Amino acid sequence: MPMPDRSFFAIVRDIFDNTESIVRSEFSLAKAEVRETLERWKSSLFLLAVSVVGALFAVFFVLLALVYALSYVFLIWVSALLVSVVLALGSATAGFVALRRISTPNSVAESPTSE
Repeated sequence: MPMPDRSFFAIVRDIFDNTESIVRSEFSLAKAEVRETLERWKSSLFLLAVSVVGALFAVFFVLLALVYALSYVFLIWVSALLVSVVLALGSATAGFVALRRISTPNSVAESPTSE
C-alpha cells in the first residue's frame, strides 16, 4: 500500500482552512444579501415610517375631538381626564395581556382522545 505524500495533520489542517474559508464566504454572502434587501426596502421603510407617524397624529386628533365632544357634557378638564383614564386602562390591559403571553411557555393543549 503506497504512503500518502502528506501527513495526517497536514490533511486535517487543510480541512480546517477550507472550512474556515467556506464559513467566511457564507458570511460575506449573507451580508451582501442583507445589504441588497435593505437597499430594496429603503424607500418602502421610509414610506412605512411616514404612514405610522401620520396614523399617530390621526389617533391624537381623534382623541382631541373626543375630548371636545365630551366637553359639551362635562367640563373640559373632566373630559380630558376621562379620555386619558380610558386610554390608560386600555393600554395597561393590553400591556398586561402581552406580558402574560410572553411569560407563559408555548404549550400545546392536549386534546382528549376518544378510545
